[in-house]
Amino acid sequence: IDTSHGISLQNGAVPGERGKQDKSVKRGNWGNQIEFVLTSVGYAVGLGNVWRFPYLCYRNGGGAFMFPYFIMLVFCGIPLFFMELSFGQFASQGCLGVWRVSPMFKGVGYGMMVVSTYIGIYYNVVICIAFYYFFVSMTRVLPWTYCSNPWNTPDCVGVLDGNLSSRAALNLTQLLNTTQKRTSPSEEYWRRYVLNLSDDIGNLGEVRLPLLGCLGVSWVVVFLCLIKGVKSSGKVVYFTATFPYVVLTILFVRGITLEGAITGIMYYLTPQWDKILNAKVWGDAASQIFYSLGCAWGGLITMASYNKFNNNCYRDSIIISITNCATSVYAGFVIFSILGFMANHLGVDVSKVADHGPGLAFVAYPEALTLLPISPLWSILFFFMLILLGLGTQFCLLETLVTAIVDEVGNEWIIRKKTFVTLGVAVAGFLLGVPLTTQAGIYWLLLMDNYAASFSLVVISCIMCVAIMYIYGHRNYFKDIEMMLGFPPPLFFQICWRFISPAIIFFILVFTVIQYRPISYNEYVYPTWAISIGFLMALSSVICIPIYAIYKVCRSEGDTLLERLKNATKASKDWGPALPEHRSGRYAPAFSPSTESHLEVQPLQPEKGQSEAAAASPVQGSNGSAHSQDSRL
Repeated sequence: IDTSHGISLQNGAVPGERGKQDKSVKRGNWGNQIEFVLTSVGYAVGLGNVWRFPYLCYRNGGGAFMFPYFIMLVFCGIPLFFMELSFGQFASQGCLGVWRVSPMFKGVGYGMMVVSTYIGIYYNVVICIAFYYFFVSMTRVLPWTYCSNPWNTPDCVGVLDGNLSSRAALNLTQLLNTTQKRTSPSEEYWRRYVLNLSDDIGNLGEVRLPLLGCLGVSWVVVFLCLIKGVKSSGKVVYFTATFPYVVLTILFVRGITLEGAITGIMYYLTPQWDKILNAKVWGDAASQIFYSLGCAWGGLITMASYNKFNNNCYRDSIIISITNCATSVYAGFVIFSILGFMANHLGVDVSKVADHGPGLAFVAYPEALTLLPISPLWSILFFFMLILLGLGTQFCLLETLVTAIVDEVGNEWIIRKKTFVTLGVAVAGFLLGVPLTTQAGIYWLLLMDNYAASFSLVVISCIMCVAIMYIYGHRNYFKDIEMMLGFPPPLFFQICWRFISPAIIFFILVFTVIQYRPISYNEYVYPTWAISIGFLMALSSVICIPIYAIYKVCRSEGDTLLERLKNATKASKDWGPALPEHRSGRYAPAFSPSTESHLEVQPLQPEKGQSEAAAASPVQGSNGSAHSQDSRL
């Protein structure tokens, strides 16, 4: 952001004036630190914490899975989180603007935007289904309780149908013979009524109007919360990021007081140590940490860019990452206590009722809720929690796109019209989400979930690590962080960033490729053309990186290819802290008055000995000394 030189001179030169403010007037900032932490928690804690983690944990050896999970958190999750936060905060730019650090890699920023677009489209469809269930739960009897509805089939067997003696007989005979055939009323409600599922991904059928209405509602809610950018969303997160914990606790207390809950929780937590030697378990742990924290979506860079320059993002990254993982573990108790109760009620094993993804949120869990007294209340609470968890992530996805567009255009006019940009992106997101509300919508939703945002995130993150650590240079980056936080990143993080995290990311990439299975949904196997579309979606974000790099090299100055490469990767002149008052040391503006003052201060250097900044680390060099002169000026 360019402010005119006059102002920056005055800010640097006149001590004690109002000039030394730590706010970006043009872009805006968070109202306070809590808003940033809550937004980031809301962003990191999403639906995956409830519907993916507990299932992964139970499938990969219960309590034993926690071990690789926390190792991956420490060596990959927290370091990447800290890297993205510090990157965005230092430059106060969205996911495109930060790449002034090495302009050739700006394609990484475009890749992040593409990923955020895909996720933003389908994520809001999941929220809209949660809205739909939330509205239909406001009845005396939940509509998926009994098998007596027009959409039910003869195979349907409800957990509440018939009287007790016949249920006991039913348990023995029917469940022994036709465990495969029994469909629950909640499953039929989901497949035959809510989705009205078609037989093939190409057979779109009609748009389900109730879902379309709810999709409209959820986009309107997201738009209204972001109408003033981070100023308004920062206030909303006080509720959306904290209330899910209230609901989780209510459901937790209700869950563990049920009969059979302990069986479910034992299923979730009993460690099977033999599985820890299995590569798949480690791969799942690494992937889950990676996707759960939202690395490489561009959202973390965007949120941090609204921080004040000297905010301690090191502390924030640790708080947020640990909160996110603790939430996942806590949600597991909530899910499995109720699944254990239901398995106990049906007289089957917990593994028969455990599920993940939409199947858990919209089939297994709602069915378990019908067994509770005042079931509509628990249902309303549960879906309200899902809506809030989803919205927290959706705010950041939308803000990422809007911030990237506004920062990229960067003139006064678009900054004033930011609300209209938000509106435009929201309307586009709504229209692109319409096909996902058709009868084949769930097939497309799962296709996007599996391809658009899995493999490409890993590639983007890997290239980002390499670009910052090896192209821009780790010493430069560590100096930048020291200039911003007042201390260099701890040694552990330096080692992780340079060696361990890229290695783990590469491991996830290899693991993803080896483990690859074509996607299926229940019994339906996706046709080849649909899987090709999935791969095209995955490629569309990664392909931005080489395309932009080639474009940048062609546009760079230089006679030989090597010179062009050097010029394309060199940090641009406007890279650095956004506000003139923070541009000290290497970033000090090079116009005459400040160079004169440099010359005057120079002779003092030897007597000073080592100033605090230079004493902090021997690597410091010119940056440290210049920094100390700056503060003495």
